[in-house]
Amino acid sequence: MARKSRKDSETNRRGVSAENVMGLRAEVLEQPITETLETNYMPYAMSVIVSRAIPEIDGFKPSHRKLLYTMYKMGLLSGARTKSSNIVGQTMRLNPHGDAAIYETMVRLAKGCEALNAPFVDSKGSFGKVYSRDMSYAAPRYTEAKLAPICAELFADIDKDAVDFVDNFDGTMKEPVLLPTTFPNVLVSANTGIAVGMASQICGFNLAEVCETAISFIRDPDCDIMATLPAPDFPTGGEIVMDTDAMREIYRTGRGSFKVRARWRYDAKQNIVEVYEIPYTATVEAVMDKVAELVKAGKVKEISDMRDETDLGGLKLAIDLKRGTDPEKLMAKLFRLTPLMDSFSCNFNVLIAGTPRVMGVGEILSEWVSWRTECVRRRVYFDLQRKSEKLHLLKGLARILLDIDKAIAIIRNTERESDVVPNLMEGFGIDRPQAEFVAEIKLRNINREYILKRTGETEALEKEIAELNETLSSRRRIQNIIVAELRRVIKQYPSPRRSGIVYAGELPEEEPDEGAPDYAVNVFVSREGYLKKITPQSLRMSGEQKYKEGDGPMTRFEATNRGEILVFTDRQQVYKARLSDFEDCKASQLGVFLAAKLGMDGGEAVKAVLYAGAYSGEALLCFANGKIARLPLSVYETKTNRRKLVNAYSDKSPLVKVLPLEQDMECAAVSTEGRALIFNTALLAPKASRSTQGVGVMTLKPRYALADVLPLAETGIKNLSRYRVRSLPAAGALLKEEDRGEKQLDMLEE
Repeated sequence: MARKSRKDSETNRRGVSAENVMGLRAEVLEQPITETLETNYMPYAMSVIVSRAIPEIDGFKPSHRKLLYTMYKMGLLSGARTKSSNIVGQTMRLNPHGDAAIYETMVRLAKGCEALNAPFVDSKGSFGKVYSRDMSYAAPRYTEAKLAPICAELFADIDKDAVDFVDNFDGTMKEPVLLPTTFPNVLVSANTGIAVGMASQICGFNLAEVCETAISFIRDPDCDIMATLPAPDFPTGGEIVMDTDAMREIYRTGRGSFKVRARWRYDAKQNIVEVYEIPYTATVEAVMDKVAELVKAGKVKEISDMRDETDLGGLKLAIDLKRGTDPEKLMAKLFRLTPLMDSFSCNFNVLIAGTPRVMGVGEILSEWVSWRTECVRRRVYFDLQRKSEKLHLLKGLARILLDIDKAIAIIRNTERESDVVPNLMEGFGIDRPQAEFVAEIKLRNINREYILKRTGETEALEKEIAELNETLSSRRRIQNIIVAELRRVIKQYPSPRRSGIVYAGELPEEEPDEGAPDYAVNVFVSREGYLKKITPQSLRMSGEQKYKEGDGPMTRFEATNRGEILVFTDRQQVYKARLSDFEDCKASQLGVFLAAKLGMDGGEAVKAVLYAGAYSGEALLCFANGKIARLPLSVYETKTNRRKLVNAYSDKSPLVKVLPLEQDMECAAVSTEGRALIFNTALLAPKASRSTQGVGVMTLKPRYALADVLPLAETGIKNLSRYRVRSLPAAGALLKEEDRGEKQLDMLEE
């Protein structure tokens, strides 16, 4: 009894026995989950990764490659279009996953869909649109297709052993492992794939820019890729919101994201905004649904109606505005709240020799150049073999020239056909292929003229073979072939850039809250760039201003809470900000660090802060070379409310000081030599260009520079006539001890 219990326990441990409804006995065995995953799930996962979802170095997934190769074998590279149903049916000999999947693949590769920068299928009929969710493609029996002309670059070397071939799924025919593309299609064609445990998301780049970049990379692997490949390019256009540092990181690592926004125009006569390009990741329906939702929720009150007016001329979304609406402000709000501005996440995951790798643009180009070099080398070797074989046959034919009558006699006197070739081999000392070649010559061609003509090709063949041997042994020659092919692609397939580029710092900033209160404030800025906004009441109740150790006051002015300030930095940039963006603080606080608040570049330092007011005043920009530029503040006023202005002043000399100028006054300029001069700002002519170098004010010796410029009232100079000048430029006079005010003394010691 105990023995039976142990047996039952052993049975229960290994499996569970039960009887089904038909009385048959079934046994369910236990299996560790890890073993199940390893034996069942892992092969599936690897198949999805390697054979379905991740593109390879030629830029294609297996489904793309099978379809295009089938169309090539059907003669659709140069022939007329055929019904898509025919193509789908023929492709099933290579791709057994069903006609629907094959046709969807062809739709995405088609010109009519507008999903690729360089479409590979020349389509006729309705193939839908990548920017529309509801615009469906027609059934394959209604559409026609053929290969686009650029496919000649995919199959140029396909018949010259440039790539490997393998059996199809049932072993009835051969198909290429890769397509020998003459340009880096992996970067030109956008690609998205979701595998098991990993994914791939590759944005498209402009064909001409990619080819130029590949040429530069071949010539110099350490070249600056962004010099020739500034940003991605999408077939739907739009504008890339460019953050140079973030884009450079994407190029380096293959991971990251950037923003793409729509393009629009304003029709003032009809008071309509027309959106004619949207981000690659957005659809017309998603945009309209989101706008309708915002209008219904009362978050966008400026829109009276929105329509989809897309037609054969292209995409167009018409937005009717209410009277008095500022289109710039409305679009800035829509960019922020709708898919009219969207992010594109990059994950440059590519299969290299069957192994998925996330690579930057430089690594992808390196792998492509290595792979393409091998393709060209195989093609050259193929040509070499064919020419060598032909030369060998012609050399055998040349021997016949010595005695044509003898050859005829041998053939005529041979009784059996099978003995003709051996007798020719013995009679002329040639091998079997040469003898076969001679034996196959037609009777009409057995004459001296024909044989001399054929053997005359020998010298040219020998030169070509020598040239091919040199090419095989020279990596530089093979690279030159690749470069020549890339230049041909640029010339034969012109591809103007579709996506514009706008820099993130030049985008309109968010409008302040309309309900922000407007009241008087006092602004204090320290030398290290800390800003305090203090109300008059708080200032009256406060004690001494607090600064960091080693820091001190740089400027102070009165303003209003809704007013704007201009922050000048040492990088020829000006940042604009509204004081309402800053919290009120007390004198006992350090304030807000401007570099962090305004998102300045690393190492960028504040040189001056001015109150813009109504942009009606002027400013004096003082440079180290002794020149001063008098600029109206209106040159920094922009309709788009940009937060950051680049090239905001001349870069010919470092900026020393920026002084606000409400009206002409006398100023004192001091040099590092200890000289000073007093001049009236009326001697400075106003300039209208921000890049102006200014007017020479102080003549400086080579070793010295302008140190500071101050309003005369803020200096301690007593002997005014000693330093006052009536014409500019001037050298000034050495400061006397009694004229050295506290500020000048501190400045000169520094």
